[in-house]
Amino acid sequence: MDNIRAIRNDDDLAWAIAEVSKYFDNEPEIGTEEADRFDILSTLIEAYENEHYAIEAPEPVDLIKAHMEMFGRTQADLAELFGSRSRASEVLNKRRALTVDMIRKLHREWGIPSDCLVEPYHLVERERVIDSELSVIKMVAEEGFEPPTQGL
Repeated sequence: MDNIRAIRNDDDLAWAIAEVSKYFDNEPEIGTEEADRFDILSTLIEAYENEHYAIEAPEPVDLIKAHMEMFGRTQADLAELFGSRSRASEVLNKRRALTVDMIRKLHREWGIPSDCLVEPYHLVERERVIDSELSVIKMVAEEGFEPPTQGL
């Protein structure tokens, strides 16, 4: 097998990609030396890119948001899937964790890989939410606004 070398830097990577690209238009027949060369170069490219240009998987909520944006889905669509507007809002704002049932629905109905949705992620701390809500109430009170006391 001619003209195969290790990929040690970005120049080597560019060379290997150019070599592999030739095979996209004229795919080599399986079992030939050219097919073996394609496989070896592709493996070398993948190994180099995984080491030097690794792409971190997004957190489940970020993946859901990206999917919604790519496919033109809205929070209302997610609410319909989950059966609750507040539940959809809480999940998107990381105040509620995804349940197994939610993960199954997202996989079955939207095609999001379930193995990406079961990854752990941090929820917004409830205390920080309460603190920020109290800050808003305090700021409004300082402006002279008196909240209604009836019906509370």
